[in-house]
Amino acid sequence: MAITKNAKKAIRVSERKRVVNDRRRRTMRESVKEVRSGVLAKDPNVTKETLSLAFKALDKAAKRGVIKKGTADRKKGRLAKAVAKMGK
Repeated sequence: MAITKNAKKAIRVSERKRVVNDRRRRTMRESVKEVRSGVLAKDPNVTKETLSLAFKALDKAAKRGVIKKGTADRKKGRLAKAVAKMGK
């Protein structure tokens, strides 16, 4: 358990950051799932809208350090490829 004043503050700060990061991670995962389900349902209108929301969520997660930039780029590439394949 934390003893010093600084250690106690660090615990409080890390807890607040964890909550924010969990929310951002959940938003990212849900938006990616929406795109995937739209691709499976072959619904082009919904997929284009959700794709931009997924890109936004992935970029924000990468910017804030929830995931790495390369991971975000890879996920975005795979989503875009799936949507493009659906359009053909």
